[in-house]
Amino acid sequence: MNEFKFLQLSFWWTFFFLVMNEYIEEHIKRHGRRLDYFERKRKREARASHKSSATAQKAFGIKAKLLHAKRHAEKVQLKKTLKAHDERNIKQADSSTVPDGALPTYLLDREGQKDAKALSSAIKQKRKDKAAKYAVPLPKVRGIAEDEMFKVMKTGKSKSKSWKRMVTKATFVGEGFTRKPVKMERFVRPMALRYKKANVTHPDLKATFQLQILGVKKNPQSPMYTQLGVMTKGTVIEVNVSELGMVTTGGKVVFGKYAQITNNPENDGCINAVLRLFYHVSMNTPFQNLYPPVNAMMTAR
Repeated sequence: MNEFKFLQLSFWWTFFFLVMNEYIEEHIKRHGRRLDYFERKRKREARASHKSSATAQKAFGIKAKLLHAKRHAEKVQLKKTLKAHDERNIKQADSSTVPDGALPTYLLDREGQKDAKALSSAIKQKRKDKAAKYAVPLPKVRGIAEDEMFKVMKTGKSKSKSWKRMVTKATFVGEGFTRKPVKMERFVRPMALRYKKANVTHPDLKATFQLQILGVKKNPQSPMYTQLGVMTKGTVIEVNVSELGMVTTGGKVVFGKYAQITNNPENDGCINAVLRLFYHVSMNTPFQNLYPPVNAMMTAR
C-alpha cells in the first residue's frame, strides 16, 4: 500500500514539474519535428482562409458583429500594406522643389519629381536618428521582485496591521521633502539609504566626478519606483553638471544631464553612474554599433 502511494506521489510530482517547465520546446530541441510537419503546416495555412470564411458565414448575433469588426480591421490594414508596396517605386510630381537660378529652355516644362522609395527610407532614417539620440550602457537589467524591494512593517498596538512598507533599496529624496504624518505614510524610505551625490564617469574624458543628484528620471522596474525615487541598477538619474563647464552649441551652460547607474547601490554604499552624452548620428552611421534608446531599453527581463 505504501509503495502504491509512493508511486502515485512520484507520478504527480513528475506531472507538476512537466507542467511548470517548457517540456514541449525541450523535446523539439532534442528530437526535432515530425517528418511531415512542414507539409501539414502548409496545408493547414492553406485551409485557414476557407475555415475562417465558413465561421464568418455561420456566426450570428453579437459574436458575428465582433468577428466582422475584427476582420474589417484586418482587411483595412492589409489594403494599406499592399498600397504602400505598390507606391514604393512610383515617382510623383513635387511642386515644393523650386530650383535656384535660371533654368534652361528645355527644362522649363519639366516638373520636380520625388521618389516614394527614397522618401520612405529618409523618413525611416529620421526615426532611427531620433531613437539613437541617447545610448545606454545597460540595455537590459534584472527584474526585482516586490518582496526584495519592500519589507513589511508591522504597526498598531498589537503589531497586527501590515499595510506599511519599508523600501530596502537606495532612494533619492528632494531638498524640500517633508514626511507625511506617521498614520498616513505608506512607504518609508530610511535615512541610511538616502543618497544625494553620485560618482559619475565621463565616457569621453575617462574621469570620474562626484556630482549632485537632481532627480530620478526613470527606473526600469516600475513607474511606482520612479515616483518613490528608488535607485537600482540601470536607473536613469539626472545630475548637476554645471561644475564641469559643459556648454550647448548656443553658448549656454548645461545644468542637468542624464546618467545611468551601473552598480547596486544598496550593496556598495555608493552610486556609480555613466554620463550619457548626445551623439549626432549621421545618415551613414551603422546602427548595429549603437545601443537601443532609453525608452526601448527600460524593460526588465
